[in-house]
Amino acid sequence: MSIRELMQATTSPRIYEKGNSFMWDDPHISKQLLDIHLSQEVDLASRKESSIKSTIDWILNQCPTKKMTVLDLGCGPGLYCEKICEKGHDVTGIDISRNSLDYARSKAKERSHTIEYINSDYLDIKLSPNRYDLVFMVYTDFGVLNPAEQRTILEKIYQALKPNGLFIFDVINDKDLEAKVTPLNWEIAKDGFWSNKPYMVLSNSFLYPAEKVILYQHIVVSDNDKIKTYRFWTQHFSERDISELISGTGFSLLKSETGDYPESVLGTEKYVSFFTLSKH
Repeated sequence: MSIRELMQATTSPRIYEKGNSFMWDDPHISKQLLDIHLSQEVDLASRKESSIKSTIDWILNQCPTKKMTVLDLGCGPGLYCEKICEKGHDVTGIDISRNSLDYARSKAKERSHTIEYINSDYLDIKLSPNRYDLVFMVYTDFGVLNPAEQRTILEKIYQALKPNGLFIFDVINDKDLEAKVTPLNWEIAKDGFWSNKPYMVLSNSFLYPAEKVILYQHIVVSDNDKIKTYRFWTQHFSERDISELISGTGFSLLKSETGDYPESVLGTEKYVSFFTLSKH
């Protein structure tokens, strides 16, 4: 690997250009992700259990009190699915990580919970029409999708919801975009998050202000000089952006919560906004 190759790998790419590596099905990284999902020390792959509980309470308070059929898109190890099932609802979870779903299924079996878990990319799966009362996507997953993928998932969710069904999701709002850009940093490890073999990782981010998008990029170089590029694109939204996005989709915006309110849901996540959409 030459310095020129490394410099090229760390330059700003075209917006939404994909990296050459995929994190979610990597055997080593997926195990690290599961540990982070379950950790009560950090709010990274999942929020902490106390936040999950209050988020679920807030979500269910937006819904009728009847027993519902619920779909969790990007369910990870089933932390939300388990708690919603305990409240008497029929729950399905979809996630791309087989390792996370293996954990989720083992916990459901251990607790005698009937939860349907599907290992798939939710952008590719065909959802049954008019099946769900509630679909939700949390921890700002919606903003990770590119605009075409956002339209695709909105169409899928609309078809999958029953009349008057709800889609609830959260995004990172568009306040203080420059403050969310992280500086270039690097790390050398013998064994760490990115690999169980020696590696160096260069991490940086790029702001695309016109599109309100930030790329968080990680360049991982192993001792065989192979360069792996992981890219995580994150779009940021105002309430107006969401209103424009759903125009013509058949959804109506029922409610939005931004900033520190409700405190029990968002806590210190002042940049997170929750939206509740209803199918006409």
